[in-house]
Amino acid sequence: MKANWTLVLLPPMLFCFLLLGGTQFLFIRAGFFEDLGIGLIGDELVFSNYVTVFTDPFYLDALILNIKVSSVVVICGLLCAYPVAYVIARMQSEQWAMILLAAIVVSSFVTIVIKVLGLIIIFGSDGALNRTLLALGLVDEPLKIVGNAYGVVVGLMHYVLGFMVLMLFSVIQTIPRSLEEAALIHGASPYRMFMRVVFPLSLPGVATSALIVFNLCMGAFVSAALLGGGRVLTLPVVIERAIVLDTEYAMGGTLSAILLISVVLINILSIWLLNRFRKARLVIT
Repeated sequence: MKANWTLVLLPPMLFCFLLLGGTQFLFIRAGFFEDLGIGLIGDELVFSNYVTVFTDPFYLDALILNIKVSSVVVICGLLCAYPVAYVIARMQSEQWAMILLAAIVVSSFVTIVIKVLGLIIIFGSDGALNRTLLALGLVDEPLKIVGNAYGVVVGLMHYVLGFMVLMLFSVIQTIPRSLEEAALIHGASPYRMFMRVVFPLSLPGVATSALIVFNLCMGAFVSAALLGGGRVLTLPVVIERAIVLDTEYAMGGTLSAILLISVVLINILSIWLLNRFRKARLVIT
């Protein structure tokens, strides 16, 4: 007798939907009401919060900065994670490959707060890196890595790099080595072999890892708050200030809804462009 997996999975799915979707709905719902001050929300339906967000350059700049930082992290992360994942996937010794993967997994389990504090100790104005550079006479003044957008990018890359390596490794490992060997035997250069064989076959994994990392970065708060030093106002930081400092829960709900909708729309657009690219490539080839 076959198990009806729909009935088996229905209860946990409903629980997750109510736990996650229900709380998000209540919070986003607050964005359609007016802030009365001191954490109080009115009961009259208004759209003034959305009008304020879309007419005030401060909020739009925060959203644009959030998208820029997340996009830079995705691009830099792929450039760093793909070669590492490829080397591990093509290692002759499976034992060493498993050791490296285990090290990546263990490092990924470290909480983001500890990672960020470690980066501050290393890259801060009085950190280990600047002390070394000043002692060697390579710089005249400390490098300003922490307290700006560069520090936020470094922190987010440190946070997501392990996940990207694992996701890309799982895809690259499924590509038969015989395809690469056949391309090289028939006269293809290593670069052409990679661009015509390996990368197209790994493109679904690249797209998946890029979207997941982009979503994580869009909602990241700790890296932007600590490594940004209060100067990098991404949308999660603005949401935190609206709720904690200004006690404007309705505005926080409005900004959260805009962040959620922006992420969903960007994901839909990315998937559509990826499908168009794959179809165009099939027509060309």
